[in-house]
Amino acid sequence: MARFEHTVTVAALDRGWFEETAGHVVDLFEASREQDGAILLPDGRPVHGLRLLKGRHLQPGAEYGEIPGEKDEGRGGPEPAVEAAVLREWRPSRVIEVESHAVDEGMSMRVGVRLREPRAPKSLELSLDGHNPEGGSLYRFSGRAKADLHAWWAALDLPPAAPPPARAPVVGKAVHRLGKARLTVTPRAAGDGSWRVSVVLSVRGRWLLRPVAAVGLFFARKPVERGFREAVDSSVEEWAEMLAELPRLRGEALRAEIADALTEPPQPVAEEPEPSEPAPKSL
Repeated sequence: MARFEHTVTVAALDRGWFEETAGHVVDLFEASREQDGAILLPDGRPVHGLRLLKGRHLQPGAEYGEIPGEKDEGRGGPEPAVEAAVLREWRPSRVIEVESHAVDEGMSMRVGVRLREPRAPKSLELSLDGHNPEGGSLYRFSGRAKADLHAWWAALDLPPAAPPPARAPVVGKAVHRLGKARLTVTPRAAGDGSWRVSVVLSVRGRWLLRPVAAVGLFFARKPVERGFREAVDSSVEEWAEMLAELPRLRGEALRAEIADALTEPPQPVAEEPEPSEPAPKSL
């Protein structure tokens, strides 16, 4: 088994703002209605790119999809074609569960999302199962992840000298025919108000392939470790960019901002112009 660890410093997310935002999103959808397939918010504006395909709105078994022709509008490149998003459970005070199916370059993927106590999120559970219908077992994989949000905030409230929590608040596992991987994420509060986040990745082979995987990781350890650290550092940059774009609003102003974001199409990604070659000098 190979183990990789990388600790980074990231900007903190305000818990009160996060939980208020989650509550507004849930309340807006709870108060929404369906009309001719379109999902209308309480003010009558349709949610951009979302349409009811089958079933009754906000009832278990309801299927939703994107409006044809709008899927790739304003986005920088092709994305997986979402076939359907099925609402498995809608109980805003207790749990919301959605399952979606997508196809990307021949890979069929099923993604499940389960949010407990959505108005002040307690935990987020993700599941992923993928396979290529035309491939064998090497083209099949699965993954599970859980973020215990109450444990996350509790870890950030620990005093600096306290030992880390016995269990990481975020745990992810992936399984493939050739091996297994386990990822944990544990935060600690830094003295300047930021977060110190430790990310640990463990990789091992499966069954008779364990010796082969051990030899491969022995020779490829440095490239794998470098790739792991670069991936974590890249996530830190994306996190910072996301925080910079979040509105600094509260109350009804925040609710209105969220409604606008749900109903307005995304802005097209501006492409940077290619540098022009200098004109040749005349003789």
